[in-house]
Amino acid sequence: MDESPKQLISETRPGTLMEPGKPATQDYEYIRHGVCNIFMANEPLKGKRYVEITEQKTRQDWALFVRKIADEWYPLASKITLVMDNFTTHSAGSLYETFDPVEAKRIWDRFDFVFTPKHGSWLNMAEIELNVLNGRCLNRHLENIDLVRQEVDAWQTHRNNKCSIINWQFTTKDARVKLKKLYPSIQA
Repeated sequence: MDESPKQLISETRPGTLMEPGKPATQDYEYIRHGVCNIFMANEPLKGKRYVEITEQKTRQDWALFVRKIADEWYPLASKITLVMDNFTTHSAGSLYETFDPVEAKRIWDRFDFVFTPKHGSWLNMAEIELNVLNGRCLNRHLENIDLVRQEVDAWQTHRNNKCSIINWQFTTKDARVKLKKLYPSIQA
């Protein structure tokens, strides 16, 4: 699971469309209409991803997203492993601030949270999917959150229907080399 901001931008002047022998043009000036947040969870071996667009990125937004994972996307799972970074909103406290204690504990107990090491975001496969989403779907000016939601829904449906998996080739041996400083060592 990961998240990413998306600026909401409109043009000040219309650009020109591409024609034979002539590239499309876009003016450098734009009007900024704020930002929205993209939450991404993915199941890399099944080729499924789940995207939620929110107006902001708060502790409550994260808690609602996690509950959606548990109750809507994996309602029959007894335990869900969720790998994510160490962002401050990713905590039990966010669940307890958002829900009553019984509901917060119920949600927390459904998960096995695994945190990537600090400065180790390259271990986060959801970040790979966010890069694909940004490169193929959100790589242009979109002026409002509804348009972002439409575009992301279409991308998510297409990508999920293709069952596009992540072919993760980073081995345990590679991790031991790259993360050597995180492993304890015995000094003689």
